[in-house]
Amino acid sequence: MPALAPAALDQAFLAARTFNKFRPEPVADATLHALYDLLKWGPTSLNSQPGRYLFLRSEAAKQRLKPALSPGNADKTMAAPVVVVVAMDRRFHDHLPEQFPALPAKAMFEGNAALAEATAFRNSSLQGAYLILAARMLGLDCGPMSGFDAAQVNAEFFADGRWKANFLVNLGYGDASGNHPRGPRLPFETAASIL
Repeated sequence: MPALAPAALDQAFLAARTFNKFRPEPVADATLHALYDLLKWGPTSLNSQPGRYLFLRSEAAKQRLKPALSPGNADKTMAAPVVVVVAMDRRFHDHLPEQFPALPAKAMFEGNAALAEATAFRNSSLQGAYLILAARMLGLDCGPMSGFDAAQVNAEFFADGRWKANFLVNLGYGDASGNHPRGPRLPFETAASIL
């Protein structure tokens, strides 16, 4: 498979930014469906797919989220066209007999809550990253954040306890006037090694 063209790399990574401000242009239902239909193909361990996505678009839904936001995130989140609560399904393994029939993997998680929780968190985090990349590939901009009270979000939106909030992503068509100067990235020698 050949490497992607430089323009694709720019759109997904090199020129992409975290957006704090969005144009008022709405994000269509069809775009949100296309976003999920792309991100769902990212790999997860045992094809576990524990990521769950709550798309908050209405003013009423965002107002329910507002009390859980840290003060620095409230205004920009309320103004975003869509806020995605990236969550994890704590019972993801109920789907494993269909999603990963090669092994009896469900039993592995049934009796090990710590393994199930770690697997759900790790893989829903991966899936949240796939969401960001898929959104960029579809021409959307993102503002991921963790400045919120997860317990409040869980109580408000996931009261039955099955889903659990991981992080938030503001989503829409970015307005670069709200961007901060881009921060540097660590060099290879600091962040990586080859053995």
